[in-house]
Amino acid sequence: MAKAGKPPILTLTPEQESQAADKIKRFMHDRFDLDLGSFEALEVLELFTREMAPHYYNRAIFDVQAHLSERFESIESDLWALEKN
Repeated sequence: MAKAGKPPILTLTPEQESQAADKIKRFMHDRFDLDLGSFEALEVLELFTREMAPHYYNRAIFDVQAHLSERFESIESDLWALEKN
């Protein structure tokens, strides 16, 4: 399903892709009474993978960096206190 343009930030195994497409089909049917075929569901999945996933990925990286920075500061502070004693 890959199209020209920017590469996806993540890739799914065929099994994960199939499960995600099934979830999209189920959601669209339950929420909007739309019956999508596999092709349409995979197109929606590709849109999210290429256009929206990078935002979530980057946010997750930012959050992890902030958390690790806080932890390292705490460890440095603890080490400094131990050295002082």
